[in-house]
Amino acid sequence: MTPFARALPPLGLLLAFFALWEGAVRLLHVPEYLLPAPSAALTALLEQGAALWVGTAVTFASALLGFGLAALAGLGLGVAIFHSPTLERGLYPLLIASRNVPLFAIAPLLVVWLGFGLPPKVALGAFIAFFPVVVATVDGLKAVDPDYVALLRVLGASRWRTFWTVRLPGALPAVFSGLKLGLVYAVLGAVFAEMVVGGQVWSPHGPAAGGLGYWIRVATNFGRLDEAFALVFWLSAGSLLLFGLLVLVERRALRWQRVGRDAHECTSE
Repeated sequence: MTPFARALPPLGLLLAFFALWEGAVRLLHVPEYLLPAPSAALTALLEQGAALWVGTAVTFASALLGFGLAALAGLGLGVAIFHSPTLERGLYPLLIASRNVPLFAIAPLLVVWLGFGLPPKVALGAFIAFFPVVVATVDGLKAVDPDYVALLRVLGASRWRTFWTVRLPGALPAVFSGLKLGLVYAVLGAVFAEMVVGGQVWSPHGPAAGGLGYWIRVATNFGRLDEAFALVFWLSAGSLLLFGLLVLVERRALRWQRVGRDAHECTSE
């Protein structure tokens, strides 16, 4: 099945949802200040012009920087925890406990520690994206078939040779699951931080306009719900695009799995 064919069912459901929404708003004469129609949100989106691209760049730059930090730190710590039972016993419960810390409690502290601008947005995105990457890495490394590991050890392979040859490739499906979840969380963290931090980001020339999260907050506060919904739709579309790009990377990295599966199916037939 082609990617386009796989995208048709969710796209059809989404269009049907928007059609029902549009029809319900018009038939029931719902005031725009309560619930704008999708057509009104689309019109508001088209009216934003270049400012929309500036806000988009600010938000997704923060999210991608946070995701990159979470991915590097999460993968490194996940490998370290897997190889150190002491580290797993001491640190793993703390990681699970940190996941229960609410965002609205962390964001103001990051502003106090890091100031206004880009750093607290990146830090909050990295903080909440870090946990799924670590957990997925540890679980993926533990789930590798022990028979493959035993075979390499019988053949005299070193511990690191076994890790790079068997454990890491075998853990990649789980790792990519954690990365995909972490990417979603990084965008969420960046947007939430923008709503808390406000309309300033770091730049070489001083503060600049805030991102989409700040823009959504301002539009909502001033009753411009058509604009707020438009920005939410735009943010969702951008997040889906980033998620799709990561899925493409995953498919390329795990191509050997599909080749092996196809070969197995051919031999079994």
